Amino acid sequence: MADRIQMKVPLVEMDGDEMTRIIWQDIKDILLTPYIDLKTVYYDLGLKKRDETDDRITVEAAEATQKYGVAVKCATITPNAQRVKEYDLKQMWKSPNGTIRAILDGTVFRTPIIVNNIKPFVKTWEKPITIARHAYGDVYKGVEMKIETKGKAEIIFTGEDGHLSREVIHDFAGPGIVMAMHNLDKSIESFARACFNYALDQRQDLWFATKDTISKKYDHTFKDIFQDIYAREYHDKFSVAGIEYFYTLIDDAVARVVRSSGGFIWACKNYDGDVMSDMVATAFGSLAMMTSVLVSPDGYFEYEAAHGTVTRHYNQYLKGEETSTNPVATLFAWTGALRKRGELDGTSSLVQFAGELEQAALDTIEKGIMTKDLALLAEGDKKIVNTREFLEEVNARFKFMQKS
Repeated sequence: MADRIQMKVPLVEMDGDEMTRIIWQDIKDILLTPYIDLKTVYYDLGLKKRDETDDRITVEAAEATQKYGVAVKCATITPNAQRVKEYDLKQMWKSPNGTIRAILDGTVFRTPIIVNNIKPFVKTWEKPITIARHAYGDVYKGVEMKIETKGKAEIIFTGEDGHLSREVIHDFAGPGIVMAMHNLDKSIESFARACFNYALDQRQDLWFATKDTISKKYDHTFKDIFQDIYAREYHDKFSVAGIEYFYTLIDDAVARVVRSSGGFIWACKNYDGDVMSDMVATAFGSLAMMTSVLVSPDGYFEYEAAHGTVTRHYNQYLKGEETSTNPVATLFAWTGALRKRGELDGTSSLVQFAGELEQAALDTIEKGIMTKDLALLAEGDKKIVNTREFLEEVNARFKFMQKS
């Protein structure tokens, strides 16, 4: 079609697993390719393909993101023991998200998608809360060991000069478990600058929280690096912008967040951000209504939905049963990537398309047409539709907007 929006540079497209893989294709067929000459560099990150390539394809997708600058990713399975058996895998492959985040050394920003007819469970929340999640290290790079007998566990560091440093972890009187974690000053510095820059871009206050009173070296290093970079590079910029940065303990932050009205960025270490983003999404309504973007310090962007592959619905789909799976977060992953591609390439029509398609989706929900998960939360009259029907409704509303 000659009148479709032309793309100058392709997106990196990372396909995924189960129900979200089905939704992924429906979004492309119904809402994207009729309007855009969609150019992508495609990587199949479905679990079978990752297993076939010994997970090399995940690394290649991340490297392609470094080349092209913008990626969009479908939800993927991180296999456990049951999945290894189910898919007859060679091994229990690592999280593809963790692999991509480690290569790009980025920060994940997750923000709830707000619609007027779904009120947050926390009644004081009036504005979105963005979770800024460090995307390197901690338990996701942890090394674990099961202890079977009595003995002593130690951390040993061998310096480049051969000097040994050691700390006793625990004298085990019997069986137990042990795990070692690490992080890098360089990655923490990138995390801090990404958070400060994002706060300035959004003109929102930035909160940061760890547990430095207990973790006097690991967590305290995060605190110190944030404070040092803020004082040297961002204090004056924040003052001019009229926004604030402050640090507090993670438990105090949780209490403050629940009492707040929202409208700020909450920076968290990797695992804290994993947990708290789910909490924020659920309290605002649904994980399926949460945007997620990985921002690299080198200026690379990877957009994805904040939720998983919706296994239960996929099993129903395989039986030929109708499913009402919420596709909004996956759709917003596409629109976020297309908007950024348009901004970087100077393609204003692509930016406009992304914004109008998002508005069509929100208008559809606010008119009472929604998937089953949202119908349980929404106020007013509701019409429950299946996934494809919802996308068709969004398409009809989008076409109407074009004529208006």
